Amino acid sequence: MDGHVRRLLNRVSIALAAVATAALLHLFRHSSSYCIVGGSGSPTYSSLSLKPFPRTSCDAASRRVVDPDLRFAKLRASPRWRRRSDALSSSTLVPLRRLRLLGESSRVLCIAAGAGLAADALHAAGVGDVTAVDLVDFPPLVRRADAHNLPFFDGAFDVVLSDDPGALTGALFPSRFATEIERTVRRGGAIAIAVDRHVGLSTVAHLFRKSRIVKVRNATLDGSLVNIVIFRSYRSTTNSH
Repeated sequence: MDGHVRRLLNRVSIALAAVATAALLHLFRHSSSYCIVGGSGSPTYSSLSLKPFPRTSCDAASRRVVDPDLRFAKLRASPRWRRRSDALSSSTLVPLRRLRLLGESSRVLCIAAGAGLAADALHAAGVGDVTAVDLVDFPPLVRRADAHNLPFFDGAFDVVLSDDPGALTGALFPSRFATEIERTVRRGGAIAIAVDRHVGLSTVAHLFRKSRIVKVRNATLDGSLVNIVIFRSYRSTTNSH
């Protein structure tokens, strides 16, 4: 009786193994037919895709890889990019130059930089030393860093700039956000922050305790009315990273 049971179990095991092997071969043939993009195995670059987020691995595999430089060039050529860049230049970069707080040799940090519009505008204005950071990197101009804990030394920059109106008020800890900005800008350097019009200037000034407001400009960025608040740092900190 025991021998009969063992033989039966062996046959069942062999049958299950055969079924599993057949299923794997079936899946492999279907994935090879429908999930591989291109015949050479190398990624093919295309324009930006507006398809919904892939729900399966096959959906993801069927999408073409977008070259970062091509993606940035497409954004940079858009009318919206040009309008915002012009608005940022007239409302922020020009006043900074007139106040003698920005020059071609200035070291500038752009925070909450998004796709890198502010960095691109600074490059176009002749400023060569520009660093742009955000929580998500966006090559070729923006690298990843947390504004609450910036990986830079004290006083590393002449100017710190944020053109995102929601960066300060939307920060997890606005006071920490402001403290890190003041830490990384040199004494006598400039801070330029875009804030929504509904945010009181006294509230903004209270966050930047080691700087004083020297200029406020009205601006329209992407259809939103904002204030560009320009500070001058008057006291350095002692902490270092």
